[in-house]
Amino acid sequence: MASTKLYAAIYVVLFAFATLQVAVEELGFLGEAYWVAFGAIIVLSFLKALVVAGYYQHLRYEPRSLSYLILTGLLAALALTVAASYSIT
Repeated sequence: MASTKLYAAIYVVLFAFATLQVAVEELGFLGEAYWVAFGAIIVLSFLKALVVAGYYQHLRYEPRSLSYLILTGLLAALALTVAASYSIT
C-alpha cells in the first residue's frame, strides 16, 4: 500500500494541473488562441484523469487488460468532448 507522502505528492501534482487549467482560462487565452487553450485544457484534464485512475483508484495494481479497457473509455470520452466542441463553435 502506498504511503501518505505519495498520496500527498499526487495531490500536489493534481492541484498544480488544476491551477494551470484555471490560469489558461483566466489569462484570456481562450479569446486569442482558442484551439491552443482548448488543447492545453484537454491535455491537462487527460493527465489528471490518468493520475487519479492510476493512483487513487489503484489501476496500477490491476491486470493490464483492465487498464486498457479503462483507457479505451477515457479516449472515447475525449473523442466525444472534441466532437461536442465542434458543435458549440
